[in-house]
Amino acid sequence: MDRLSLLFDRMNLGARVFYSGALCGIADFSNDTGQCILHVLHRGTVRVIGQPMDSFQITQPSLLFYRTSYPHRFEVDDKSGADLVCAFIDFGAGMGNQVLLGLPERLLVPLSDIVGVESTLALLFDEAFSQRSGRAAGIERLVEFFAILLLRHMLDASLVKSGLLAGLADDKLAKALLAMQAKPEHAWSLDELAQTANMSRARFALHFHEVVGATPLDYLTDWRISVAQSLLKRGKSLKIVAPAVGYTNPAAFARVFARRTGVSPSTWIANVEA
Repeated sequence: MDRLSLLFDRMNLGARVFYSGALCGIADFSNDTGQCILHVLHRGTVRVIGQPMDSFQITQPSLLFYRTSYPHRFEVDDKSGADLVCAFIDFGAGMGNQVLLGLPERLLVPLSDIVGVESTLALLFDEAFSQRSGRAAGIERLVEFFAILLLRHMLDASLVKSGLLAGLADDKLAKALLAMQAKPEHAWSLDELAQTANMSRARFALHFHEVVGATPLDYLTDWRISVAQSLLKRGKSLKIVAPAVGYTNPAAFARVFARRTGVSPSTWIANVEA
């Protein structure tokens, strides 16, 4: 059962590389954008200086992920430098925010822990040290893939204890989450979702809220809005979008959309296209 494909279909994952190459000496990362940062270390030793009592050394190929603004510094003593690619990662609004819930503030993962990464790692750094046409776009697409690998690793290794990824890592909750994701147009009830998860109604509602951080029906609404946003960006009308996400009345859908996003569907799509 693929627990991430439907999520990635609705999540506007994007990477913006701000450094690639051999780093020597000291580099400060203020990270005042509020976005996540992903560092990919291919070769070398890096000393990481963070907030007080948060300093450590990376001595093997690794992914270093920061979830929010978290100033830190890299120090590289070796004159040959450390081969790095550093990028801001944007998971997008909507489901992207749901994914970020429960992620650790900082996560360091040796690349040896991630299966099948070798060929992509080699390709990323081949691009990073080249001067080929389309180099920047190629690096950013490859970094996006590393972000996917990181989320997959967090899911498979149960590194997230709350939020959407934690729910997808839970065998019973995952059944209900995937059912809602697959059929947002269905009139899901709490009883039906509990039955899908093979749990009692009361136990399912409590466990879902404890793990995911939202009620099942609140999550369903958020998922429907995310699906609707994808359809709106593709130019679909409200008459098509509303029933596709479970609303027979476009006006009723528009009211729910406005409550969740703060703006009407028309205003939202105008802002996206601006």
